[in-house]
Amino acid sequence: VAGPDAAAITLVAYCDFECPYCGRAYPIIKRLQARLEDRLRFVFRHFPLIHKHPLAQQAAEAAEAADAQGKFWAMHDLLFEYQEALGESDLYAYAESLDLDVARFERELVGRVHEQRVDRDVLSGRRSGVSGTPTFFINGLRHANEETLERVILDMSERRPA
Repeated sequence: VAGPDAAAITLVAYCDFECPYCGRAYPIIKRLQARLEDRLRFVFRHFPLIHKHPLAQQAAEAAEAADAQGKFWAMHDLLFEYQEALGESDLYAYAESLDLDVARFERELVGRVHEQRVDRDVLSGRRSGVSGTPTFFINGLRHANEETLERVILDMSERRPA
């Protein structure tokens, strides 16, 4: 979660690091965060579509392994910025570039330490009717179109006091 609990707008995003549509949504969300600052609370949820994206599950677990060392958002950003390079050696290189304890990171990936954490997000998404990525919820209301996401959130922010 990035942003304050009391933010006027909460955006929950169910995403897959290998999904090209999620990749297109990533810079939109970054722009919204920069523009709205404390008025936006962003909640990222994993929803790897392993039948379409074979590297997505391990990428999600890598993000959680980075989170265990306090670097979730930095890893999140790298995974989206280098979406075409999500192989195991790429993940280790990202861990090294973030100054993570790479041996620990590798142990956690190999041991699937964070698999259940990712699975909890997937289950939460399924319970909420998520079947594809990206799927967004803006203040609890489903919004499945990354192309209109920015406009909808900016319109909401203009109607609410800062």
